[in-house]
Amino acid sequence: MKDAKGESRMPVMPDVADMERAFIVSSSHLALPGNEDLSEFEFALTVVNHAFHRWMSRGMAAAGLPDLSALDTLILHSVTHRNREKSISDLMFTLNLSERHYLNYALKKLDEHGLIQRRRHGKEVFVSTTQKGREACMEYARLRRICLLEHIPQNREVGDVTIAEVAKALRVLTGFYEQASRSAASL
Repeated sequence: MKDAKGESRMPVMPDVADMERAFIVSSSHLALPGNEDLSEFEFALTVVNHAFHRWMSRGMAAAGLPDLSALDTLILHSVTHRNREKSISDLMFTLNLSERHYLNYALKKLDEHGLIQRRRHGKEVFVSTTQKGREACMEYARLRRICLLEHIPQNREVGDVTIAEVAKALRVLTGFYEQASRSAASL
């Protein structure tokens, strides 16, 4: 950079205290003034969601089941939870799934791998894990301890906020997005 006399000089960096905070967003047209933080949250959520899905797929691949998707993995863990069979409607509700065909496809894959078994009671179908399914979940849990949990800070904080507080905030925000979805569906 040259000054008024044409001599080279280094650019002067503004003092960090004087700098306006830049929001990290992926869609600036959605970052309306006063709502930049929500756009930044949405971008962070998108990135975290993709990283979480990638972890689930790679974690399950390392556990010996390379062709299970993140949704397949979530469903297998949900079915295994508390070692009790689950109804299709319970799985839909618990995982907040709105499209039953996604669940049906995942259950078909899990069934073909011998990870779950189904039982019909009247019109309702119940699903439980097989021994092979429980073993896959335990191996995934072992790998999770090694690959993920060992890196979580002892104080359970990320950015001066506990993981439990983040989870609570995400549950509250889920309600906002659910209501926005209902509103958009009625337009």
